[in-house]
Amino acid sequence: MEWTGARYADKPTVEVHTWIAASPTEVWTLVSDIELMPRLSPELQSVEWLDDGGGPALGARFIGRSSHESLGEWATTSHIVECEPPTHAGVRGQHDRHCRGDQEAG
Repeated sequence: MEWTGARYADKPTVEVHTWIAASPTEVWTLVSDIELMPRLSPELQSVEWLDDGGGPALGARFIGRSSHESLGEWATTSHIVECEPPTHAGVRGQHDRHCRGDQEAG
């Protein structure tokens, strides 16, 4: 892979378009279930909705708490930026804090 010059400090983004051999409703059921993510990831430990309603909706927020042996622990708050069930979903994450052992960095 060729290096593009992007740095983490530049807050790079990723956007992916792909075809999935399933109906939009089947896919929506999976991508809109944030509780599924920690069960599929060894790094993501827990998630919870932060706003009333507790489900995917435009503007809704949820927090994910992650842990990695080499990187420590951190939390990411994600915002639903696109929500048109069952065909469109968009999420933007904001890194909240990074913890290593007993120290927390902003």
